[in-house]
Amino acid sequence: MTTAELLPLIEGEALAEGSVREISCGYVCDLLSWVMARGQPGMAWVTVQLHLNVIAVASLHEMSCVILPEGLRMEEAALQKAREEGITVISSPLSAYGICAKMAGAGIPA
Repeated sequence: MTTAELLPLIEGEALAEGSVREISCGYVCDLLSWVMARGQPGMAWVTVQLHLNVIAVASLHEMSCVILPEGLRMEEAALQKAREEGITVISSPLSAYGICAKMAGAGIPA
């Protein structure tokens, strides 16, 4: 599944459109140091964190996208950096649990 195919699955809105990338796995975590230690290329990362450091961690691991649950919106500076780095940032009205359930149901591994 690609980031473009993920959008309708999770009722998502792209706040920053990066490169269309394949999603290798999903992950949900709000502790940046934890994600830094466990991030993977192609990962779709669900988090409620909204600041610039999220994009730094996503870029470090060449993640496919960052997903913000419950309609959250990221700071404009972070969105601009996401665009520069080619990282898609998605806002979804679903809960983090709901997003993960939809991704798992579509065959995206943990």
